[in-house]
Amino acid sequence: MKEYLTLSAFEEAADKVKEVTVETPLIYSEYYSQLAGNGNKVFLKPENMQRTGAYKLRGAYYRISTLSEKERKKGVITASAGNHAQGVAYAAKQYGCKAVIVMPNTTPLIKVNRTKALGAEVILFGDVYDEACEKALELAKSKGYTFVHPFDDPCVATGQGSIAMEIFKEQPLTDVILVPVGGGGLATGVSVLTKLLHPKCMVYGVEPEGAACLSASFKKGEVTTLPSVSTIADGTAVKTPGEKIFPYLKENIDRIVTVDDADLVMAFLDMVENHKMIVENSGLLAVAALKKLKCKNKKIVCILSGGNMDVITMSSVVQQGLIYRDRIFTVSVLLPDKPGELQKVAGVIAKANGNVIKLEHNQFVTTNRSAQVELRITLEAFGTGHKDQILKELDREGFMPKIVRTTL
Repeated sequence: MKEYLTLSAFEEAADKVKEVTVETPLIYSEYYSQLAGNGNKVFLKPENMQRTGAYKLRGAYYRISTLSEKERKKGVITASAGNHAQGVAYAAKQYGCKAVIVMPNTTPLIKVNRTKALGAEVILFGDVYDEACEKALELAKSKGYTFVHPFDDPCVATGQGSIAMEIFKEQPLTDVILVPVGGGGLATGVSVLTKLLHPKCMVYGVEPEGAACLSASFKKGEVTTLPSVSTIADGTAVKTPGEKIFPYLKENIDRIVTVDDADLVMAFLDMVENHKMIVENSGLLAVAALKKLKCKNKKIVCILSGGNMDVITMSSVVQQGLIYRDRIFTVSVLLPDKPGELQKVAGVIAKANGNVIKLEHNQFVTTNRSAQVELRITLEAFGTGHKDQILKELDREGFMPKIVRTTL
């Protein structure tokens, strides 16, 4: 049996995946370099620009390339509601190989249609990934399909490691690599190859706080299953890291960093505004972790693992990011119920360069309508300092503003 996660296997995988991948050259980021501070230089590895919008194509294609003609003729199967589904579908199509993808019933229609468009047969089963996976394994056994695991497969992990090969060819003096962690396939490939090529280069795995299964496993010294996961980083919302790859992770990952959802929301806003790129929440883990680093004068590479995000989620994340940054806020003021009061408030806000984007006028805040009514104003500001200035001006004019929870 062929051995994977070796230098020769990585070299083979790196050459093989070139048949289907597009180049994703490193991008130097002035913004993130300043954010990291301490003389550090930050580079982005934009796998969000990859075919199918994520790195997953690499591992899927390499895995299918290692199958015999007989195995390919029978077909491959996997379970996924996201990037792995499209990666397997695309890779199988290149080999003229049947692909069956089992997706949970809760999978958004757009993801189902994208996977079908790549030529795969889609079966909807169960409400969560685990149920879909059980069904896929059952079909693999009964139909003779080869199961392509999303992460717990040394061969798949070797294909993902081709990312590290490209990083070092372009930036041989890389000091730190930040890699997102879900089940651990990407982190395994990247960390093992990094230690083979440049043992002194540090590899930090980055997990969402609400799904830190690798952190929990490292603490216990064995693969550990979380009771539940809760994070907006759905691509890395994994309860259990891979059993087969865990020893490699334990040996080659130097540190685990966890990131909360609020940091991911703000990272999305920063990425859009400073690099004009759409990166999904899981793909932002690496850049969101930068402010937690203590290093100085290092060349840091952040792997942006994917960019598949539906527009509804995108709009929600942008809104939340603006709220977190105090660029949107809602204020409540009580006014006498008589003509001209709204104009007075608007004048104060205009003088302070605030931009009104929503107004709610509630005449029923009290039974004594002649006394006062409530005006809720949602405003756009430049940030915390500007917000404070607007509130100060309103207070100075006697409106006694109160901040309320912002909704648009």
